[in-house]
Amino acid sequence: MQINMTVNGNEVTNDIEPRVLLVHYVREVLGLTGTHWGCDTSNCGTCVVLMDGQPVKSCTVLAAMAAGHDIRTVEGLAAGGTLDPVQQGFMAEHGLQCGFCTSGMMLTARALLDKNPHPDDTEIRQAISGQICRCTGYATIVRSVHWAAAHPAGADAAATVDAVLDGTDNAVPDIATELVETEVKA
Repeated sequence: MQINMTVNGNEVTNDIEPRVLLVHYVREVLGLTGTHWGCDTSNCGTCVVLMDGQPVKSCTVLAAMAAGHDIRTVEGLAAGGTLDPVQQGFMAEHGLQCGFCTSGMMLTARALLDKNPHPDDTEIRQAISGQICRCTGYATIVRSVHWAAAHPAGADAAATVDAVLDGTDNAVPDIATELVETEVKA
């Protein structure tokens, strides 16, 4: 069957088997491997993508069901080579360790911040409650989302994908110092 959808702002059309899951379509047909495939039972959340701005577990959505919808993967977070504030926050606050859950966590965080630009700890934890991270204990993930909320335009909009990849990025400051100073003043 033929499907059409928008993925990361680009119209795509492909012939697929009707039983292909969205996670496999995104990874194998489109080559967007930032979306991970973990449990295949919707328990871990590593496969989260945004469908029309809402987090969905792509291991439980048929690609055919996504036809006509707007899909955003982790590869679509950066705009024009500039990292999304959520990506910058995960770097600044060490919101990842092994990285397996990171793409799903970041997309869920982006959807949360799009609906609620200033969530509290409980709202962040509730938003990510459908995802499992076995490395961080979630505290750094929560701090990462708070960082992104506090910097909606990014650190100074200078953290670029190329700078991060080549190690020359210094646009994302260490927010721990800012938090300590804020707590001392309060």
